[in-house]
Amino acid sequence: MTGGAPTDGFEAFLREHREALLGFLHRRTHVEDAKDVVQEAMVRLIRYRGRPPEQLRALMYRIALNVLADRGRRQQSRQADAHVSLDQAFEGLPSAEPSHEQRLANEQELVQVRAAILQLPTRCRQVYLLNRIEGMSYSQIARHCDISVKAVEKHVGRALRLLRLRLRDNASNPLDDP
Repeated sequence: MTGGAPTDGFEAFLREHREALLGFLHRRTHVEDAKDVVQEAMVRLIRYRGRPPEQLRALMYRIALNVLADRGRRQQSRQADAHVSLDQAFEGLPSAEPSHEQRLANEQELVQVRAAILQLPTRCRQVYLLNRIEGMSYSQIARHCDISVKAVEKHVGRALRLLRLRLRDNASNPLDDP
């Protein structure tokens, strides 16, 4: 109470029953959560401070269980268990992204592949790109370029040979036939 005003026994009731309520809740949740629930239940119980202690006791436990249930529903609706705290070991989280070094290596390899493709003879490059990039079959390329399927096979084969020669220093050549 404030400034020496006589107490009505409510504060004494709260002091007397706080630890028992905390123990009751601790069996149902974590210690820190139990402390928070006790605090909130005590605040809500203030509305009923004029009631007799035997009613307050039952009311206090009912309020605490309701607070605990409300918190559970809030956490479930917010999917609290699915959240990851970035404050705790966020560096250990796996990333689908390649490392900076891998990204640079990939970019360098792509530059080499582009340069090698641009060095192919014009018709050879055209046929190769229609097959590998556009996904056209040999017969579709033959019709499109007005050449024979055999000529398409020769152009693709030549393109692969030339690209392998130019990129032979690369450990992983993405242009190899499966």
